[in-house]
Amino acid sequence: MRKNVVRSSGPDYTFIFLLTVLVVFGLVMLTSASSDLAKANYGNSYYYLTHQILFGLLPGLVGFFLGVFVNRKIWQKVSLYLLGIGILFLLLVFTHLGYQAYGADRWLHIGGFGFQPSEFVKLALIIYMASWLAKNASKHKSFKESTLPFFIILSLVILPIVLQPATTTAVLITSAALIMYLIAGANLKSLAFIVIVGLLGLALLIAITPYRFQRIFSFLHPNSDTLGKTYQINQSLIAIGSGGLWGVGYGRSTTKLHYLPEPMGDSIFAVIAEELGFVGSTLLIATFLMFVWRGIKIAKRAPDMFSELMVVGFVSVIGLQAFVHIGAVSGLLPFTGIPLPFTSYGGTALAVFLTMSGVIVGVSRTSH
Repeated sequence: MRKNVVRSSGPDYTFIFLLTVLVVFGLVMLTSASSDLAKANYGNSYYYLTHQILFGLLPGLVGFFLGVFVNRKIWQKVSLYLLGIGILFLLLVFTHLGYQAYGADRWLHIGGFGFQPSEFVKLALIIYMASWLAKNASKHKSFKESTLPFFIILSLVILPIVLQPATTTAVLITSAALIMYLIAGANLKSLAFIVIVGLLGLALLIAITPYRFQRIFSFLHPNSDTLGKTYQINQSLIAIGSGGLWGVGYGRSTTKLHYLPEPMGDSIFAVIAEELGFVGSTLLIATFLMFVWRGIKIAKRAPDMFSELMVVGFVSVIGLQAFVHIGAVSGLLPFTGIPLPFTSYGGTALAVFLTMSGVIVGVSRTSH
């Protein structure tokens, strides 16, 4: 049981410091990773950086301060509306408002602006799940009253994401939701049921879609087609190996120029490892770990279950996404196009992660 005494306190400045380090570092590394490509494509070395600031950082700062100062109870009240908007956006990508890039229908174009609905849904689903799980805390041992509704809610979001296709995003969102469900007091048998169904569904997707099967095959056999299917992962490993202990120096990566696909997005950790070496890469990983650890401490001090679950969901999705990106680029996981939080090019993702961080800071201002 949580204590009823809730007191106001200052924001968690350690968390804010870690967030600032990640954001500033991300912009600095994005500049290095994208400058040559931006110069070649647009005649402006700072094209991608400018877009990241205009369409990611600035709206993200607005979202951050909203998260800090909007009362947590308001987030709970609007959670259903946010989820409804998120699902609507996911469905609209399959209409004339959506557009395809890199072989996937993941982008929506409204009012002259393009964005990824799946990024917004990460925020919306976590807030709604935190609200729903908190309201139904006494029912989480029941399959009919808790597990089945949880599975249905999650499926409404996951299915359109899988159809885009954005399988890794679906896995990340599912994983974060399951962690929240576990913290809320889920029956372990029910949790196991959802995990087994999810794994069977994932296995079926891999079996019936050639590109997903090829991705697993390439992971297991990285030398099978070094100039084709496994080209990107092999170039990433070459870049990481070239960095050595201290790196070749900021801005001096050679693989980003002609060899490494998507150096400012899918492969940005490889550029970081090449330029800053093992030491720089380790410091970045340590910063992400401290960021997650500090978020968990904030969750433990949260004034109510809703706030606790919301913070857990946010730090889970950020931490897991960083882990998957770094693991994939390093050859520890099947290669996927998931961006590195706060660093990879993508305005929607940066804005959403900053908004999540703002909400976490907002929760840290109150404690029990």
